[in-house]
Amino acid sequence: MAKNRTNEEWLTELTSDEVPIQTAAINDLRTRLKRSILYYLSQDRSDLRDLSGQELERMADDLSQDATLRVIDNKDTFRGESKFTTWANRIAIRMAISDLRRARYKDFSLDDMTAEGEIFPSGASDTGGPTGPEKTVERDDVLARINRAIDEALTDRQKQALVAVAIQGVPMDVVAEQMGSNRNALYKLIHDARRKLRAHMEAQGLSTTYMMNLFE
Repeated sequence: MAKNRTNEEWLTELTSDEVPIQTAAINDLRTRLKRSILYYLSQDRSDLRDLSGQELERMADDLSQDATLRVIDNKDTFRGESKFTTWANRIAIRMAISDLRRARYKDFSLDDMTAEGEIFPSGASDTGGPTGPEKTVERDDVLARINRAIDEALTDRQKQALVAVAIQGVPMDVVAEQMGSNRNALYKLIHDARRKLRAHMEAQGLSTTYMMNLFE
């Protein structure tokens, strides 16, 4: 049975010079993190629905090992504003979420995403609600102009980043990794792309307010 520890005891025992004490603390931490991760993975998730309980257990075991190392490496950042185990569990769950995202997009390709056809193909303006023919035509025309603006105003790199993150909803860390960049640089790239695209559209008489009202 895992030992109940105070925050101070966790911090001390995880890096204790006495091997048995440190080993026990590390094992207890990993057990707690595995339990939290397994609970998270066992929720009704469409991407894990086909996995057996044994497969989820193995996944939780692997993730808990990495999470335990991450917690120990970052223990100096713990401020004591919550229970140490609560703080550690948050780190473990964030790692699990990140790992699942990476797995979901393992075959994702930025080049494939922007290589074929228009970003907003014909018919993309159909929002499912009742729309008159005049408004449908107006929406399709605006989408066609947005497609042209994306090609004309943005660099290839800006286009890839904007389409992947802002339009397709791919996580920023996945896109940053594929682009050989980091989150901060990617954020600036997307910010600059939006600014250029907005200026390009406004120069054609298409304001952001008009487009938002058109598609609401």
